[in-house]
Amino acid sequence: MGRYIRAIFYYNRWVDIFEQTSVMTHSRERERERERDMGRDGHGPLFETKEATGRIAYKMYAISIFVGVFFVWVYRATHIPVEKGKWAWFGMFGVEIWFGLYWILIQSVRWKPVYRSTFKERLSQRYENELPGVDIFVCTADPAIEPPTLVINTVLSVMAYDYPPEKLSVYLSDDAGCDITFYALLEASRFSTHWIPFCKKFIIEPRSPEGYFSSTCGPSDTHHAKEWSVVKTLYEEMKNRVETAMKLGKIPEEIKTDYKGFSEWNSYISSRDHPTFLQIRVSSEMSNGSIVLNVDCDMYANNSNVVRDAMCFFMDVEKGHEIGFVQFPQYFNNITKNDIYASALRVINEVEGAGLDGYGGPPYLGTGCFHRRESLCGRKYGEEYKGEWKKRIERKVETNAGDLEEKARAVASCTYEENTEWGKEMGLKYGCPSEDLITGLAIQCRGWKSVYCNPDRKAFLGMSPTTLEQSLVQHKRWGEGQLQIFMSRYCPLIYGHGKIKLGLQMGYCNYNLWALNSFPTLYYVIIPSLCLAKGISLFPRISSPWSAPFTYVFIAKYGYSLCDSIWFGDTIKGWWNMQRMWILRRTSSYIISTIDTTRKLLGLTESAFVVTAKVADKEVLRRYDKEIMEFGSTSPMFTILATHAMVNLICLVGAIKRLAMDTEIRDVEPLILQLFLCGLLVMINMPIYQGLFLRKDMGRMPVSLAFTCTFFAVLACIIPMY
Repeated sequence: MGRYIRAIFYYNRWVDIFEQTSVMTHSRERERERERDMGRDGHGPLFETKEATGRIAYKMYAISIFVGVFFVWVYRATHIPVEKGKWAWFGMFGVEIWFGLYWILIQSVRWKPVYRSTFKERLSQRYENELPGVDIFVCTADPAIEPPTLVINTVLSVMAYDYPPEKLSVYLSDDAGCDITFYALLEASRFSTHWIPFCKKFIIEPRSPEGYFSSTCGPSDTHHAKEWSVVKTLYEEMKNRVETAMKLGKIPEEIKTDYKGFSEWNSYISSRDHPTFLQIRVSSEMSNGSIVLNVDCDMYANNSNVVRDAMCFFMDVEKGHEIGFVQFPQYFNNITKNDIYASALRVINEVEGAGLDGYGGPPYLGTGCFHRRESLCGRKYGEEYKGEWKKRIERKVETNAGDLEEKARAVASCTYEENTEWGKEMGLKYGCPSEDLITGLAIQCRGWKSVYCNPDRKAFLGMSPTTLEQSLVQHKRWGEGQLQIFMSRYCPLIYGHGKIKLGLQMGYCNYNLWALNSFPTLYYVIIPSLCLAKGISLFPRISSPWSAPFTYVFIAKYGYSLCDSIWFGDTIKGWWNMQRMWILRRTSSYIISTIDTTRKLLGLTESAFVVTAKVADKEVLRRYDKEIMEFGSTSPMFTILATHAMVNLICLVGAIKRLAMDTEIRDVEPLILQLFLCGLLVMINMPIYQGLFLRKDMGRMPVSLAFTCTFFAVLACIIPMY
């Protein structure tokens, strides 16, 4: 998430000229039915919480898995080979102990899931004239990989929320300090005078112009169709002007002379040296909204009622005062049918977020989150605190624009926070790629609770990676940030001890330890295959009773995973892609994450935040739509992946040849499970073999990489022979 210490442009009151339009959607009709069922005494809660069904059955399943894992441990401890393969056996034992303990950790996010639903109709009936102000922050970092047209679509979507316009204030945080982004925002402010009335008049969804016009061919109603055509033309013209400015690298001269803001840029301005305008604390000098929403520039608002959803939690009489933030999950609008890079994270969004909510709340994910301002600014929760919205004084802007600008500059200065708690106990914590998680953890440790809200119509839609390298780099950043948290004073088991529930501490650690799964996984995908090539058995005979725990754990775990994925909308091929991607991430992204974190802890390097690109070449997008895995570079992560893929292929071919032609080998039963594992890994790595040897397009692996990884793989297969 971009730091709020950079250029923030304030566009409050853009929509003051529009009167609020009463919106009655299908979801509100369902709310009326629930109101009738529950009674209308005027004192009902604004949200309800339900525990997931089938938990007893799941707990029995989880216990059975652990029993199977326990017997795997017993087998390893009691069947240590005397001669060949002794050290490989000990390694397998250690790896299986790690995976078993990690399995226990995973249960924390599945043991006690709860699901929330809101009553927005009750909110409107009771508090329509008392709704608090909301300050919305949109963050961007680099116009080259986050195009200005993408940014302004997100800005326009949040400006068009179904919420009193005078209570919405939108800010843009631009780490690059790009004047073209500022120009794009100016164009968006003009277009908003047409777009927002259109949205509210026809109650359209989504309220991102690009998202809306690309998902519909136009209405059938004549009057609606006419306005639709006019607004679409205006949008296309605005988009063309912004894209032209981006291509030329400059904005029209007449625009520069007409608007004072452009005089702030000069030849000395760069992404590292540009004037700061406003930031999170600046909003308290301007709009001072009680609630703060932050979204990444590619996560446009897909549900215009989401602000009211959040308010149902904050303004609930019984429990609202203890809620520090409301987190909405991240979904994406460019996922392929079978989700080739497993970016949808459906099971995490649908199950694990709700599981964390059962122990006191989900973590802060850095985007799509509504914060109570007091919780974000370091205030501790106490039983005596009540969020009484009537009594809270929201500062009104009464000074002139010049005075307001000077105040904003003063508090936005980079030196303002020196010798203060900003960046430590107030606002966002700095110095870690996962600063959002640390911030959320600190809020929860100050006594606040968080809530996970996942409405039927998804709140936000973003853009997922369209190449394998982008996906791996993204997870490398996530893994590094998570591991840095675990290795720091913010380790949930230490920092959260006595402050948050043990289940929530374990839930945080489940993600913190993603990167440390790398080396155990790499061991499991290489060593059994190398031993297979040498005829060394690491698993029991298939006819032995000891093969039962291995077989049961494998079938039960992955069978349940398949059912889970299909239940939440995945395809069978999508589930297979997800299994592939978790292995690829663990054996590349997370290895680099672990190495980089170790180097940082030793003081050999500094953390760097790498932004995932939101643009791609047309040919790349064409291959992505066809679900063809994209390589096309000599990334070190590709070298690791291709090398262990070739190791498995060479070992499988060698083992089959040896078993078929070597007459001295009469008993192949001890190697059957190993042979199955190696064959499964070869199937998983099939796109890599295609990229190395079969494909001719620009998305294949470079020829030099094919020679390099083949050399390393052959070397790895030969060395154990001596």
